[in-house]
Amino acid sequence: MVATAAFALFSADGSGAAAQAKDPQIVVHYPAQTADQTSTPYASETPVDAAAIAAPESEESLSASPVSDTLGELVINHPADISASRELNCLAGAIYFESKSEPLLGQLAVGWVIVARSRSGRFPNSYCGVVYQPSQFSFVRGSAMPAVDRNSRGWKNASAIAQIANDGSWRSPVEGALYFHAARVSPRWRMARLAQVGNHVFYR
Repeated sequence: MVATAAFALFSADGSGAAAQAKDPQIVVHYPAQTADQTSTPYASETPVDAAAIAAPESEESLSASPVSDTLGELVINHPADISASRELNCLAGAIYFESKSEPLLGQLAVGWVIVARSRSGRFPNSYCGVVYQPSQFSFVRGSAMPAVDRNSRGWKNASAIAQIANDGSWRSPVEGALYFHAARVSPRWRMARLAQVGNHVFYR
């Protein structure tokens, strides 16, 4: 029997994000958002098939990615329409609802947490699986995300950041992060603190 543990995760725009540790295995439950967009997660065990984890940062995908000197240029150079890819839509949705008011580097760090989860062997092995895992994100209601204005700058940025995180064309500023919380709170976690990026503090 795997012991469960409770952690509090908070983000500036959404519920926050967490990943499982090998010992104990942790999945986070988020109750409904409060007025100030904070929530408290609770842990439970969820198995995953690690064999199917994708590795989108292959040499082939990297060679097809736009080359830019800055992350902002890279965002501009990516196509805004990702409607054909359900996986990228799931990743972009999480980035949008969790960090749309963050600088691009902060949005990328959040996106990379989703990517890292899907490859970790501790979570579902797809972006949609991670995002729609039961009780993972408070913005997911009834196995669906709220409607998004796909013509908005926020969505276009989130779509580009999702592609960048997926193809590995700009590495995470907090490599290996699986957890984050808003900088305004100070949970007492016994995890390795990596760094603060924008309004979030990241851990692994």
